[in-house]
Amino acid sequence: MDKKELQQTAVKVRKGIVTAVHAAKAGHPGGSLSAADIFTYLYFKEMNIDPKDPRKPDRDRFVLSKGHTAPGLYSAMANRGYFPVEELTTLRKLGSKLQGHPNMNDVPGIDMSSGSLGQGLSAADGMALAAKLDGRDYRVYCLCGDGELQEGQIWEAAMFAGAKGLDNLCVIVDNNNLQIDGPIDQVCSPYPIDKKFEAFNFHVINIDGNDFDQIEKAFDEARATKGQPTCIVAKTVKGKGVSFMENNVSWHGTAPNDEQYAVAMADLDKIEEGLK
Repeated sequence: MDKKELQQTAVKVRKGIVTAVHAAKAGHPGGSLSAADIFTYLYFKEMNIDPKDPRKPDRDRFVLSKGHTAPGLYSAMANRGYFPVEELTTLRKLGSKLQGHPNMNDVPGIDMSSGSLGQGLSAADGMALAAKLDGRDYRVYCLCGDGELQEGQIWEAAMFAGAKGLDNLCVIVDNNNLQIDGPIDQVCSPYPIDKKFEAFNFHVINIDGNDFDQIEKAFDEARATKGQPTCIVAKTVKGKGVSFMENNVSWHGTAPNDEQYAVAMADLDKIEEGLK
């Protein structure tokens, strides 16, 4: 899939996010939209996966440590063929497998149930170490939020990954600079993120996480890095693609009403038209 196709797919993923959260009347659109390009690249180009065989032993693993952005993950997976796109409108509804946080017991292709912030990287460490011990070559990807880095367990897991030289592990930090209470540096600053991961023996790459050229280069570099895990610090825009949501902390966990939904979809339609 080339850059233009990735950009077009990312618009579809963003439309799925907005549609799902609107239908649920609840959810987390801001951080799902900021990470939409990362989700798209992982599921449509980077990872060795097969929607027809979601449990194949040699598949790459993905852990969404910031589990509240499940709408982004679900939309990418639906567009990739794990389940019908139409199911996105069942988000958070009684009886739906698409609940507010990923559930590996209900959704084909989910490798780890997550949502309690700070815990995902530890699970990803275990998967990466298991691959090493079993002599298998699958890779493990873990997406964390920048506000999530305030959790101490993240740094215990980072210490472990660096100490064990888990070069089959790639951590991506969605650095949109906003968490539920405001700018991360005003709530409890995790900066400098890159220097902290470097101190735990990570190879660190800083990128614009909404630029597919930089995303591709970073994942290629991560794959080529041996002897230490990689952390991609992806600077992104919260609410990316929807005019009134961009860099607006109030859209961290708010669902659009009908009027706002129409504006959001019109914004995304305009982006989609410009990519034809």
